Amino acid sequence: MAEQSTMKMALGTPAPNFSLTDTDANTITTSAAAGPRGLLVAFICNHCPYVKHVQHALAQVVAEFQALGVGAVGISSNDVETHPEDGPEMMAKEKADVGYSFPYVYDETQEVARAYGAACTPDFFLFDGDLLLVYRGRMDATRPNSGDKATGDELRAALQALVQGTEVSTDQRPSVGCSIKWKSA
Repeated sequence: MAEQSTMKMALGTPAPNFSLTDTDANTITTSAAAGPRGLLVAFICNHCPYVKHVQHALAQVVAEFQALGVGAVGISSNDVETHPEDGPEMMAKEKADVGYSFPYVYDETQEVARAYGAACTPDFFLFDGDLLLVYRGRMDATRPNSGDKATGDELRAALQALVQGTEVSTDQRPSVGCSIKWKSA
């Protein structure tokens, strides 16, 4: 069953700090992942059909805006006991297969997903150069099996406004995807 992003994090909120290990065993922090123009935090995973639908467009959009000074990080927060395909070893393969140019990190404790209020994959959070939230929500309106190709037009518009120094539209819609697979208490 599809889950919607909560959109609870208010615009202007500072990016929650994280320190997580990427698929190359590097420690990636919030500030290290950020570029001079900002930071895109994407909660993604390997198995979700919604992520699979947008993954190549996401890789293209991120590479385009990394060249313009926006940093990016992909975070997998799923419980690997129930979804082993979303663990670090398979994340490394996914990163190589898709061509992600950004660090792909594992949130084993799920504390980072909770701090961001992430609810689904994919779920996007865009912060400006001061690491204040300017966009949260979906990449575009496409869905798996819709017959439409993912373009990332909504996320791209927010990124474009950010790098141009214009106001990011506050007309933002929740992402829809697979729920984050939370660990049982």
